[in-house]
Amino acid sequence: MTEPLLSVEDLHVSFQTRDGENQAVRGVSFHIDAGETLGIVGESGSGKSVTAKAIMALIAPPGRISSGQITYHGADLLNLSEKEWRKLRGNRISMVFQDPMTSLNPVKRIGDQMTEVIRRHRGLSKGEANEEAAKLLAQVGIPNPRERLAQYPHEFSGGMRQRVMIAMALSCAPELLIADEPTTALDVTIQAQILDLFKQLKADSKTAVALITHDLGVVAQVCTRVIVMYGGLIMEEGSVEDIFYRPQHPYTLGLLRSLPRRGEKSRERLTPIEGSPPDLLNPPSGCPFRDRCPHAFERCTERPPAFDLSPGHHSMCWLAESESLLGKEREESVSSSGAEGGVTHG
Repeated sequence: MTEPLLSVEDLHVSFQTRDGENQAVRGVSFHIDAGETLGIVGESGSGKSVTAKAIMALIAPPGRISSGQITYHGADLLNLSEKEWRKLRGNRISMVFQDPMTSLNPVKRIGDQMTEVIRRHRGLSKGEANEEAAKLLAQVGIPNPRERLAQYPHEFSGGMRQRVMIAMALSCAPELLIADEPTTALDVTIQAQILDLFKQLKADSKTAVALITHDLGVVAQVCTRVIVMYGGLIMEEGSVEDIFYRPQHPYTLGLLRSLPRRGEKSRERLTPIEGSPPDLLNPPSGCPFRDRCPHAFERCTERPPAFDLSPGHHSMCWLAESESLLGKEREESVSSSGAEGGVTHG
């Protein structure tokens, strides 16, 4: 078995606040293989973005990584110096951040910001870097790319700024691209173009992508595996087919049931997940989903292990011990929502 490109083991990240310690990530373990696209899904506050920033060594006080290990090509990233990280970050590992407004320097031209990355890591001349930057802007669907290089961020729409960030992240052909909600600010046409670009990356350059998103339709189109996060933990992990057609955690089922269903009347009410996420200043000792779970029972006050259901498919739920979620409810939940985005990755 080949070694994963990136491996995260028992990661804990917390933030000190006036009210106490917010335990944002509470023991997360997963891996990313070379060339694959991993989807990371879950509602806001589940720990997705914090996990991504921990991988990039971007957790700063009052935040801290209290324990765990993150290895890249077998080397522990948590032991790297800042000088070593400057060679790696933006070069071999890149990230597209959720808010392009805070990621671009408002007083520097777009071209200067893009070519700085290219020249630093690829050693190109100024002219060569400008040509490469223009090609990248064209690749992500920005018209008149050479003229655009001379403009400032405020002259771009929100969706165009997001595409600039994607172009910058791709400029050094990274081995791993972490994309945090990369299509949120984009219209449907440009979103499809960016998703096609991610597919092309996988096919041409073997770039691995960790795609953080709320959009299960996006996951169905481009991902090969999925991890479902909630309350700072991974509730379920499996292939796209496992998650969409064979979900084994009540939270995964809840996410699927909350999607619009194909063929139903437009006025049909969606099925929400009742209640609120757990308070991570004082997280529950057992399953973090138990207070919102329609299947909760006494044993849920203990934290369940991640049960192995099939190769690569794990569920952190006591019910998975007996596969008791199999049945009519699961069939109804996935009959339409599982195919909503079309599981067409490849």
